[in-house]
Amino acid sequence: MARISVQINDFDVAAEIALLRQNDLNIGAIVTFTGTVRDVGGTLDSMTLEHYPGMTEKQLMLIASKAESRWPLLGCTIIHRHGTLVPGDNIVLIVTASAHRGAAFEAAEYLMDYLKSEAPFWKKEVGSSGSRWVEAKVEDDKARSRWKNNPTQ
Repeated sequence: MARISVQINDFDVAAEIALLRQNDLNIGAIVTFTGTVRDVGGTLDSMTLEHYPGMTEKQLMLIASKAESRWPLLGCTIIHRHGTLVPGDNIVLIVTASAHRGAAFEAAEYLMDYLKSEAPFWKKEVGSSGSRWVEAKVEDDKARSRWKNNPTQ
């Protein structure tokens, strides 16, 4: 079963990997993805991420469960931060573990594609030109749609 956390505090990637692989010698591949706050153009002061407690965790668990039923995962961790973050801060961590790398890589991509388009988070950017809510991107929906026609594993 996946480990899901929606939290204000930063995460320790090495500690999360160690926790996931603890006592499982069947794991042959671990894939991680860490998303960070970027500041293209040097105009971003901060980003605030909001969510609905309870609903967010339930949606993340549903996304993880779909990945676990699609690929032979031996472990899965999703950590997503909320609150006010500044450029360079970690936002999200995905860790997938499997006996083989292909499943771990594909599952990690699937999880990120679905998190970007279906996880109930709202982002507000504050910068030199004021503040604005970040709208959903067409590219994120396109990335997610590739999995509907690709029933690998």
